[in-house]
Amino acid sequence: MFHPKTIAISLVALGLAGCASGTEFDQTGGIKSVRSSCPAVAIPVDTGDVTLFNPPASRDARAIDVVATITKLRNNCVQQGERIVTDATFEVQARRSDTKGDREVVLPYFATVTRGGTQVVSKQVSRVALRFADGQATATATGGGRADIAASAATLPPEIEAQVTRRRKPGDADAAVDPFTDPAVRAAVRKASFELLIGFQLTQEQLSYNATR
Repeated sequence: MFHPKTIAISLVALGLAGCASGTEFDQTGGIKSVRSSCPAVAIPVDTGDVTLFNPPASRDARAIDVVATITKLRNNCVQQGERIVTDATFEVQARRSDTKGDREVVLPYFATVTRGGTQVVSKQVSRVALRFADGQATATATGGGRADIAASAATLPPEIEAQVTRRRKPGDADAAVDPFTDPAVRAAVRKASFELLIGFQLTQEQLSYNATR
């Protein structure tokens, strides 16, 4: 299960992987803010791994059957005309306790596009299949997700863009003032910011287990 509330927490905790804003020095020694229209890509808190038990209702460590983790999350962002498209790929690495026999474990995962940290724009649920050979304790599979958003929606209004990207030099009256301290700027940037969140589609019980272990 995936809740919008989880989104805001996850983005703070992960530092907005694929950060949407930052600063850099220009050639004259001034400072300018830098912002990307590409969606940030992240794994929401407590959804990056899943534990299966046998029997399913048990939570005893001795009953752990399979543990799987999403890792090596990568993304590629390009603008195609009026659309901004981000494709993300990842690996799922899994380990099972009982290595007897061939076995396939299918795990559902979500790829959710959000706006401003709380608004869910789209959500797709897919599945990844892990295949264990007889005697094999580990297995690896790959998955992916996509964010396809309008470039206009991810673009700041001209007056806000000018305020965010204006070069600030030592000696300027407001050189030390971060434009993001302005509530109007923060609101505009949040509205134009998108995220692609990927994680396991967990049941409430699985999510609670991850949060409390």
